[in-house]
Amino acid sequence: MADTIAAELRALGLELSEDEAAGPAEAGAGNLLARLPGESDEWVMFCAHIDTVPHKGQIEVVESDGVFRSAGETILGADNKAAVAVFMELVARHAGSDGPPPIGIELLLTVAEEQGLRGAKAFDASLLRSKCGFVLDHASAVGEVIVTSPTQQSVRADFTGVEAHAGIRPEDGNSAIAAASAAIARMELGRLDEETTANVGVIRGGTSGNVVPGHCEIVAEARSLDANRAAEVAGTLSDACAWGASEHGCDADVRVEELFRGYKIPPSSPALALAEAGLRRAGFEPERTATGGGSDANALIVDGFDCILLANGTEANHTPDEAVSARNLDAMLEVCEGIVAEAAATGS
Repeated sequence: MADTIAAELRALGLELSEDEAAGPAEAGAGNLLARLPGESDEWVMFCAHIDTVPHKGQIEVVESDGVFRSAGETILGADNKAAVAVFMELVARHAGSDGPPPIGIELLLTVAEEQGLRGAKAFDASLLRSKCGFVLDHASAVGEVIVTSPTQQSVRADFTGVEAHAGIRPEDGNSAIAAASAAIARMELGRLDEETTANVGVIRGGTSGNVVPGHCEIVAEARSLDANRAAEVAGTLSDACAWGASEHGCDADVRVEELFRGYKIPPSSPALALAEAGLRRAGFEPERTATGGGSDANALIVDGFDCILLANGTEANHTPDEAVSARNLDAMLEVCEGIVAEAAATGS
């Protein structure tokens, strides 16, 4: 995907570089940074990721009544290819007959976003010439401006018990699955309060129905708009794992990791002002809102870069029902054009 996009951008005449993020991000390529100079020395940045969630089989895209969907059981991949398509059209217009943009456009196309923002985390934001940027990666109606995002804590626990024959000597075994189950039963999961959620998304272990299982793994998470609250909940999930292991004579290796840090955009943010002005120019009334998910904006903001996450008009991301309409793609292109125009007018 990176090679294909890079070739197209170079063919349009854009300056392009690939960083060294492939290693730390555990990806097949590094992040791409492309530049299209404008009529002034000012720049504005747009960001999307070029990976998708895992899927089985080839994605086949079908269009019906102006809406793009998956033809089969796979995802569509509009997350985040819809934004990539918008950006490619944006620079193609200005590299062609429309002439150069009023200010320079930087495109940051990241890798391994779906695996914990690893590409954006490995990107050096000081390389950007832009003062602010815009990430088009929120699956909701065009017009939403994401001003609050949570902190996510990952909790992974490996339970180690003692294997034994389940029919002959079960008393000689200590079940790792029983320990993990006890731990999960002790956890408070779901929506804990207006700002906080907790979940166990994976449990796997054992080798056979006639063997007391000696190993079991669970993968859990905690999210909150309050970073301290997210850490607190992750701690209670970890404590539950230790308790479950102790109750069933097992050991538990628990690892807690902050996958991304949340943010609250200040009202004084230049990126916020540009986003809302660009939306109004395109005919949309901005709606400030919070999200329960993360995006590359989380990593870039932590790195000190002023940026805003915008809705891109996609639906049902990460599922076979994922869809995006041609109308919304056109709308987001006009929003991007509006941001460029507003940035040029204000000198941002």
